Amino acid sequence: MEPEVLILGAGPGGATAALALSARGIPCRLIDQAVFPRDKVCGDALSGKVALTLRRIDPALISDLELQSFALGSHGVSFIAPNGRRLDIPFRKAPDPLHPPGFIAARMDFDNWLFRKASAAPGVSVHTGIRISRFKRTANGWEVSDKDGKQVFHARVVIAADGCLSRFAREHGGMQMEDEHHCAGLRAYYDGVEDLDPNGFIELHFVPEFLPGYFWIFPLSGGRANVGVGIRSDVARKRKINLREDMLKLIKSHPEFSRRFRNASILGQIQGCGLPLGSKRRPISGDGFMLVGDAGALIDPFTGEGIGNAMISGLKAAETIEACRGDYSARTLVQYDESVYRRLWPELSLSKRMQELVRYPWLFNLVVNKATRSQELRDTISCMFEDIDLRGKLSDPRFYLRVLLA
Repeated sequence: MEPEVLILGAGPGGATAALALSARGIPCRLIDQAVFPRDKVCGDALSGKVALTLRRIDPALISDLELQSFALGSHGVSFIAPNGRRLDIPFRKAPDPLHPPGFIAARMDFDNWLFRKASAAPGVSVHTGIRISRFKRTANGWEVSDKDGKQVFHARVVIAADGCLSRFAREHGGMQMEDEHHCAGLRAYYDGVEDLDPNGFIELHFVPEFLPGYFWIFPLSGGRANVGVGIRSDVARKRKINLREDMLKLIKSHPEFSRRFRNASILGQIQGCGLPLGSKRRPISGDGFMLVGDAGALIDPFTGEGIGNAMISGLKAAETIEACRGDYSARTLVQYDESVYRRLWPELSLSKRMQELVRYPWLFNLVVNKATRSQELRDTISCMFEDIDLRGKLSDPRFYLRVLLA
């Protein structure tokens, strides 16, 4: 008999759903058009959400990840304001002090590691190299197949975790690209970038050229760096920004970057990606389906984080299937929406407001200037990464008034 659950996409969201279903004794079928290992254009930062989600499924996963040579422990983030002032904020909280609160790992390596874990999990049937392009609703659920109908699968419920270009999400989930809720991004790998942080701090440079987006430099194992830029699509179109040309120009002409990249060499090609932002609340389930990760447009609109949110939604999808007890109607699966947004919407909505505040460089400069002189303010900002109530201060004008008067 075929499993009741079919997962489209074996990236972090889909693989997490498969692992979580296996832990609950629920068989599933995991399908991906790629053959792993495969690359994915991304910033490669794995936040504390990733560690927490893996720990909830099986604490041994974190221990195993930390042993991998490709996983670099990350202990904080550096904000560089438009005026060039730098603010280093350590990640304060970690469930287990013996493990880093976060990691940085190339998606080629991390996704393959997670995929192998899911492939080896009991009850998970894996099929790769199959591009599913036909979806038919049946009396018993779904019939999905490749273009030629040579590969046909049946399931009672579909978890669509096949990324921002998910055909299922467009055709059955009603997902549409909206420029003001979408980010255009580029990523390149470099070798030889100078002054990478030895503690794995990720760098977010809020340079005027790319506001309300940012230029990033994330250290990787082996002395490499993930370098890229992201900006909201409507802003890029309005300003007629050429991301590739402008990023290379910034690296060459900016005094700080030109120094740090003077002996650096690019590895491979600069690649682009589209990021559907969670700055708008959308339905992410329906009759017999749930949308996970980028397919459900759950990327943080301020930080650009997508991996952690994808894995959280994959776990929530598995929890929902367990709770539904075979009832996959829209009225029952809506509890998935409620669970995901109960966990993510407070920070997604706040990040949307923070994204808007970054439009005002003087305000960001003010906070960074003050924080470099105030340990109390630095501690408050650090706590904001873990405490959603404290993070809410960043969207309150009174917070900036107090900073101004401090």
